[in-house]
Amino acid sequence: MSQALKAAAFASGGGTNLQALIDHQSPTTPWTLSLLVCNHDGAGALQRAEAAGVTAAVIPTKDREPADLGRETLELLEQHDIEVIFLSGYLRKIPTEVLERFPRRILNVHPALLPAFGGKGMYGMNVHRAVIDSGARISGPTVHYVDEEYDEGTIVAQWPVPLKPSDTPEELAARVLRAEHRLYPLAADHVCSALAEGRDPGPLTCKGEVYRLSDAGL
Repeated sequence: MSQALKAAAFASGGGTNLQALIDHQSPTTPWTLSLLVCNHDGAGALQRAEAAGVTAAVIPTKDREPADLGRETLELLEQHDIEVIFLSGYLRKIPTEVLERFPRRILNVHPALLPAFGGKGMYGMNVHRAVIDSGARISGPTVHYVDEEYDEGTIVAQWPVPLKPSDTPEELAARVLRAEHRLYPLAADHVCSALAEGRDPGPLTCKGEVYRLSDAGL
């Protein structure tokens, strides 16, 4: 087995997707969560990292020059020999310097089926309200690579979650989040296994295990 890649998670909030990654991690996963980066010291994700024994750091982003923020972020990632990044509810744009250093090595999970319902301002409950208002019958999370534009990176995996006629944004959000917690670790495994073996990951085919899981109450 190839050596596990050292991973960093970036989070701004409570970190439930961070927790899903922590809970999924084992001696056989192709990545090891070595670092959490938050953009403010009130993020609940910091407590999750502390409980799991994951090193955490706060890099404030408010009123920062992008180049300065990029340099500080890269220095921290280099100190920890980070090879791949998992965005886990991180609500700030990734500095250009970091994107250039980690091409196709930064993953994000978005709570809708991209390319629909993505872009600036499309996060949290805003997404689920927009999905319901559109009359869509299916939503669900998307895992994608991160590039210079919000939610426009190449899609790695998606997980369909049917809408119910009675759905409120909060009810839809809860079901999509449960799917995120299943899909994100699978996508992380898929990408990191390929990177560790020196091959292109390609898309994760969402059949079999993923759809069987989605049939179980999602």
